[in-house]
Amino acid sequence: MRVITQLVVVAVIAGMGYGGWQYRDQIPYADKLPWLSGGDKSAKKGGRGGGRPALVEVKPARTGDVVVTVDAVGTAQANEAVVVTAKVTGMVGNIRFREGQWVKKGAVLLELEAGELDAELAEAHASRDNAKRLYDRAKRLLKNRNVPEARVQDLFGLLQAAQARVATDEARLDETVVRAPFSGRLGLRRISLGALITPGTEITTLDDTSRIKVDFRVPETALAFVKKGQTVSATSAAYPGDVFRGKVGTVSSRVDPVTRSVEIRAHFDNKHAKLRPGMFLAATLTAAVRKNAILIPEESLIASSDARYVFAIKDGKADKVAVKTGEHVKGEIEILSGLAAGTPVVTAGIQKVRKGQAVKILPPGGFKKGGKPKAKKPDGSSDAKKPAGMPTAGAKKPAGTSG
Repeated sequence: MRVITQLVVVAVIAGMGYGGWQYRDQIPYADKLPWLSGGDKSAKKGGRGGGRPALVEVKPARTGDVVVTVDAVGTAQANEAVVVTAKVTGMVGNIRFREGQWVKKGAVLLELEAGELDAELAEAHASRDNAKRLYDRAKRLLKNRNVPEARVQDLFGLLQAAQARVATDEARLDETVVRAPFSGRLGLRRISLGALITPGTEITTLDDTSRIKVDFRVPETALAFVKKGQTVSATSAAYPGDVFRGKVGTVSSRVDPVTRSVEIRAHFDNKHAKLRPGMFLAATLTAAVRKNAILIPEESLIASSDARYVFAIKDGKADKVAVKTGEHVKGEIEILSGLAAGTPVVTAGIQKVRKGQAVKILPPGGFKKGGKPKAKKPDGSSDAKKPAGMPTAGAKKPAGTSG
């Protein structure tokens, strides 16, 4: 029994060795193992890769435009916004606006009851008119020397005081009228007729939404790309498919020392009134556009701890080239240096390629998932023709025949 066990182990090891020898060209680093490379002359003739040529797919590096963008999120704000309140305490006497109404600057929104102030203003007008009559009479008498000049000056002082009182009462009366500080759209009415309001009581809101401001933050690493006047595109979940375009208005003069980000304010035209204060917007800032940039498929890139490489095909052999990368663009990556446009780079079969190894280029799609050449159809049958008369797998046997 022990002898049989040993024979089975030897057979298994022999089978594994034979399989490794047959598929040595598909085993990573097989050229580093003498017992797999065989140490024969064919390995020396094949260069550093040795053995059979590696099967690969390639694609030439192309040129195209690269748009450098910075993504951020922000909250929409009105160009101007205020909570409308009164300056003085009083009873609401007249409401002269409607909710949601668009008003112009200076439009009267609300009037407070001002009976007492009206009476005081009338008294001030009477005092001023009397002081003016006395002053004018004294000036006429002064021409005939019938009144001292000092008396005329005293009357002039009284006239000035009466005029100042009139101006004061007019200002107090004007404070009972609430006007729109700028043109915009009113919000909800928060008071009723006859209500007693005090300074700070909210009457309504007023927003100038003809333009919308959006403040958002970008990392300080993107600060070099951000400039006043650059285009900003924004989207909102409220309007799927709509893109709102604005421009950078202001770049903050400070970088937040905690988040290492800088605040940017963009302005958007809102003539269609779709954007409203408080809406969440996803913004994309177009920082730069690089023409004729070199682009390769992302799967061609090999990343290591200290550098990035691609396998370029030169004279039928693979050459490992160090590259400097830039932006990622829809499945492609920008190459800033190390590779020329039109150079074929390996896109599939990279795991089997070594520097200086001969390669055999397959047509696009020549590999299945897993890195093996396509040899079978999806149903598992081979493309090779079967001899005539040979039944196919799963075919029914004629009636009366035995297995």
